Amino acid sequence: MLGSREANTIAIVGGGPAGAHAAASLAQADRRVLLFDEKLAWEKPCGGGITHKTLLGWPFLGQAAVDRKWVSECELIAPSGRRVGFGLESPVAIFSRCALNGFLLDRAARSGAEIIRDRIVGLKRAANHWQIRSLGSSWKAAYVVIAAGVRNPFRQLLSRPFVPPDLMSTAGYFIPGQSNIMRIQFLAGLHGYIWLFPRRDHVSAGICGRMQAQSAAELRRILEHSLAALGLAYRSCQFYSHLLPALRAETLRRVPVSGDGWAMVGDAAGLVDPLTGEGLYYALGSAELLSQALVSNRPDRYADLLRRHILPELELAAEMSDRFYAGRWMGESVLERTVQFTAGSASFRRLISDLFAGTQGYRDLRRRVYRTLPAMLAESLVNRFGGRAGKAAPEPISAGKEDEDNEEQIRGTVA
Repeated sequence: MLGSREANTIAIVGGGPAGAHAAASLAQADRRVLLFDEKLAWEKPCGGGITHKTLLGWPFLGQAAVDRKWVSECELIAPSGRRVGFGLESPVAIFSRCALNGFLLDRAARSGAEIIRDRIVGLKRAANHWQIRSLGSSWKAAYVVIAAGVRNPFRQLLSRPFVPPDLMSTAGYFIPGQSNIMRIQFLAGLHGYIWLFPRRDHVSAGICGRMQAQSAAELRRILEHSLAALGLAYRSCQFYSHLLPALRAETLRRVPVSGDGWAMVGDAAGLVDPLTGEGLYYALGSAELLSQALVSNRPDRYADLLRRHILPELELAAEMSDRFYAGRWMGESVLERTVQFTAGSASFRRLISDLFAGTQGYRDLRRRVYRTLPAMLAESLVNRFGGRAGKAAPEPISAGKEDEDNEEQIRGTVA
């Protein structure tokens, strides 16, 4: 039998953004929360960009006194090398992931969650509780939340393991230097992109690509070649790699994320945009939806809330992803046309800016593109024959210095 204290206990395995935010939300609702993580705050190769949409949803992130950089300039580079720079109407806040995770863990602790630095190696379901085991200790809890990333060891116990077509590899370096420009570079044959995200005193340089298409070693080689071409010295910098979910639409629809006495949030549940790799909005969103379900004593509502608020966008992104990275439009690749129209059309630049901000979702993207297509084509023709409207290519980073088929294919515009 569980005592009254244990009957009110929720165990969270994983202290990243999803786990930490769930811990804070549940502790604020007077639930006893145990959060386990063997590393606590740690760094990742991802850029750490937080969109305007995320900042609107969780304003405390914008107000946090932690290491971040506001970026309002972006550059897109096509596989051909064509590039366009443009301003973002809503700046992106780029955080150090170590600083962001540390801030969210501190917030969970201040809310009343108990943070335990330990590695959980075993979960066992008893009649009415979970037995949770580390190498040296054990605990009991009425409910378990898995927030330990895509490669956590408990997927096979509770749900189904992800397979390579549902995974994305990332690799990167943190390169000393300063910049005010966020860069995204597309390459032919890469189902992903290279990013250069400026942070306070360095640049997060990385690459992502589908696991089944390129090995981690191949991605690293592609990244290093591109960094060398840009004149960025990476050889003495620390290398990072990480695995992200990039689920196919059918996987999002079929693979369970919750069950009797358990649920998964964030990367562990596969809730990452499979087109862009952006996951912070979905990490925080899934944590909040699960907390709402648990506080209302209706844990079964979690799956319904995901279906209503998160999964439709991710399923659309999954369906659009292949077309965006490998499709063609008007006789050219979608990637090339995306950069071309960003350079030539103010209407398209506004659309791209809204996608970066997260305020333009996938569900009504097709309608907006169809509505603005005539203006977009006219603006592009005027700029092609009457002068270019886009900005000149921004300065490189330097160390130490601050038709139905057409309309259908363009749905994959980068977010």
